Amino acid sequence: MLTLSSAALLPLVLLAAPAGASEPSPLPTCESGTRHLELTADMPRTAHEVCIHPGLSSSFLFNVKLARVELPGRKRFRVLEDETGFLLVPTRALRDGARVPVTVHFQDGTVPASVTLLLVVHPAEAERQVEVTLQPRTLASYREGEQRALEEVQRCRQEKASLEAECSGKVGLTALLARKLMGKKGVPSKDLKEGMSARSGNTLITSEAHSYRSDTARMEGGRRVVRLAVVQELRNTGTRPWTLAGAVLVGPQGEQWKALGLWPLEPIPPGKKRRVVVEVEAPEEAARGTFILKLWSQEGGARGELFDGVTFP
Repeated sequence: MLTLSSAALLPLVLLAAPAGASEPSPLPTCESGTRHLELTADMPRTAHEVCIHPGLSSSFLFNVKLARVELPGRKRFRVLEDETGFLLVPTRALRDGARVPVTVHFQDGTVPASVTLLLVVHPAEAERQVEVTLQPRTLASYREGEQRALEEVQRCRQEKASLEAECSGKVGLTALLARKLMGKKGVPSKDLKEGMSARSGNTLITSEAHSYRSDTARMEGGRRVVRLAVVQELRNTGTRPWTLAGAVLVGPQGEQWKALGLWPLEPIPPGKKRRVVVEVEAPEEAARGTFILKLWSQEGGARGELFDGVTFP
């Protein structure tokens, strides 16, 4: 357990992107649960990417003692550190897609002597705990990793089955919308043309938008869960294609629901329009009020596309 005194709380500074940087790098895949990094002396000296998100803490634990942690500044994070690791919380000042290197040096005799991690600000996710091992892992650690891998395979199989069901039209609002089976007397819908708006600086702008709420619910943990969908006619005002890669719906209190369904996944060419469907599940009692829809692209743009004023029927 990482235990740190309050006197160790220090701010961090965001490393500015190089002037004239061209294409932004794609966002990394974020691991859920505990992430294990095993380092050896003969490994290439490359930075390991770690997902972080404003307001969410990420802890970094090491099996050897730390000598020092090098950062190019300390103003846009909150950080705690001691000899066993450090914990940081990014602030809201950090922009999506920003990459902040942090180099950790170890005490005398440790091989390798240091490691560099590249903190990547993700629009919706964070790796909450990273455990760094600088020696062969124990049998228990291997067993834990094997169990995680089996769980990941099972999760992927379940997601694959769900997607296949969606595409076959058996369940989900996205499948009904894709097949144009949503009639006026079907699932409750709402015209968002007057209330929904794109944020200043968006690459995408919306000309038409509707929201949908399923008229049935399922029980999960004693709560009723409903499906919600937002359909937008989006125009790409940028100079390169924009491909939908992920989305979250942000509630009035900052709660987030990650998209279960995205359609279509073809790029929107510059200057062209495309209808985009985003579907989420949310507790019935929480699916009221005004929401923010956040989209991000496979091309790894520096920021997400934000749309305010999303409401549901």
